[in-house]
Amino acid sequence: MNILTTRRICQIFFFVLFLWFCLATTLGEHWWQLRGWPVNWILQLDPLVGLGTLLATRTLYAGLLWGLATVVLTIVLGRFFCGWLCPFGTLHQFVGYLARRKQSIKAKLALNRYRPAQSLKYWILVFMLTMAIAELTIDAIRLPRTFPYGFAVLMTLALAAVIVLAIRQAGHKIKKSIAAVLTVAGGWVLISFLFHGDWRPMASLQIGLLDPIPLIYRAVNLLILPLIDQTTLTAASNPRLYAGIWLIAAIFIVSILMNLVLPRFYCRFVCPLGALFGVLGRFAIWRIGKSREECTDCHLCEKNCEGACQPTGRIRIAECVLCLNCMGDCHHGLMGYHTAPSAGGEILSPDLSRREFLTAAASGAAAIPLLRIGGNPGPNWNARLVRPPGSLPENQFLSRCIKCGQCMRICPTNVIHPAGLTAGLEGLWTPVLNFRIGTSGCQHNCIACGHLCPTAAIRPISLEERQGLGKHMEQGPIKIGTAFIDRGRCLPWAMDRPCIVCQENCPVSPKAIFTRELFENVYMPHPLVIEYADTTRIEFQTDALAANQFASGDYFCFVPGSPGLRRRQIIANTSRSLTVDGKFPFEHPLRAQDSVSIQIRLQQPYVDPKRCIGCGVCEHECPVRGKRAIRVTAENESRTRQHALILQGNI
Repeated sequence: MNILTTRRICQIFFFVLFLWFCLATTLGEHWWQLRGWPVNWILQLDPLVGLGTLLATRTLYAGLLWGLATVVLTIVLGRFFCGWLCPFGTLHQFVGYLARRKQSIKAKLALNRYRPAQSLKYWILVFMLTMAIAELTIDAIRLPRTFPYGFAVLMTLALAAVIVLAIRQAGHKIKKSIAAVLTVAGGWVLISFLFHGDWRPMASLQIGLLDPIPLIYRAVNLLILPLIDQTTLTAASNPRLYAGIWLIAAIFIVSILMNLVLPRFYCRFVCPLGALFGVLGRFAIWRIGKSREECTDCHLCEKNCEGACQPTGRIRIAECVLCLNCMGDCHHGLMGYHTAPSAGGEILSPDLSRREFLTAAASGAAAIPLLRIGGNPGPNWNARLVRPPGSLPENQFLSRCIKCGQCMRICPTNVIHPAGLTAGLEGLWTPVLNFRIGTSGCQHNCIACGHLCPTAAIRPISLEERQGLGKHMEQGPIKIGTAFIDRGRCLPWAMDRPCIVCQENCPVSPKAIFTRELFENVYMPHPLVIEYADTTRIEFQTDALAANQFASGDYFCFVPGSPGLRRRQIIANTSRSLTVDGKFPFEHPLRAQDSVSIQIRLQQPYVDPKRCIGCGVCEHECPVRGKRAIRVTAENESRTRQHALILQGNI
């Protein structure tokens, strides 16, 4: 078995393993399903996730230390992850192969030539990492108690130096460099203004949007597997539907279809993870290259080159994805994988000039400060933004969340959905609770999402902490929001219709929703005059009722002007008679010619904000169509005291 066959087997193995990990998050908690499976292992191998989280949060989640192994192996072997392990790269390679398998050699050579635009991915990498560093610095300046003041000043001076160097490096093109910086920063300001109505800060970590590993996790979890759910091929109890999935689907499908234009388009031009591996790959001990100089310049080694790294001439080490196709295509056996430099020469550094690097860095550094001119140093907060239980405070949450969709896929009630612009542009595709979709609200005995989150944006909590039991009794249960009753839409409040669905479904004990009873007269077009009455039956002189109109148990018979008479519950009726409950007899017998009124018993609901945990079961079960009569907002959440309904010391 040659090395190319070994590579393909390795690719298939890790792609199938990735799909199984995605499936395992839905299949349950039996020993052969979720329990014990490292479902986040491929995410943890991604060093860009760990690096971005480290820069944005100043901490490194323990599981992300696996990324160090990937870094070490990349320094030794080169970009092996791109060519051997990456499931997104494997998918791109397969689609590109299907599109190019019958093309001529000349057409393949034209497609696989190196293009200067491949440096775009390095721009993206530098821009995103500099944004994370800029956010870290701004946080340090804003919070001197948390970070040493000297460090904050040092980082500020460093960022200022980067901008100055970018301008000086531009030379005669100084106007273009300044214009580039201002254009990028101004564009971000404009987008934020259009979507928020004022200037808001961007999140410190946007890497999860373009990093291929979170991207394919997000696409498979939220797009591919829900389609499989429809065919009942998985153990998902209910088909999964996610809000706003069309945008995720469009990005994923477009990235795949671009392989019809150029092979591995995303890997060559966009992928920031590939850019990081390209930077590390220049130090690789083992690398692809020519073993001798007797090359005939047939260019067959470039026929299937997936990285467009120019193996015929001076091979670009940073672009080589270790597909090893050049070794199989070279008829003279000149291409090899060894420690010696290539006989044709090598280009170790990425195709990114110093000027371009400094311009990208300056743009990323300027994006965050400029977006904070409006005086709002904190992240965008919306009352409709209800986060899963265990979520960190919003600024920390946005810094850690990589938008992988794992928490959404594992949710047993399908209540966690990707946020649109509700969380601001910085919170795009972060998890938010949508109680209108799914099978129920957020289950009070479920803690699955926190134990699956790879970056601890949703921290792992115990069931005792979730419910406020044991040592957490004094702290109380975790509150993710508070329910509010819209009296203008509530059936008992606005329409004199009996309804206690919200109270019946409240899972809290004692219940956070209680009712107060009152009786309202039912309008009747004609008076109800008694013709005959006994202890349980009342007949009227005319047909004034519809059969079984008042047999629900919420209607009562009452004689106006006779306070001594009890209300009698109606259990059945015909068009001319009422049958009432005979457990409690009338204190005085009814007489002919007496007029009878029918009253409805209304149980108007109220919410106790001290007991409500915001689980959203009431909103999900509310029978009012369209906008629910009871809705959960993020007020009173446990993450921060700033959103408390009653601020301590202000009443």
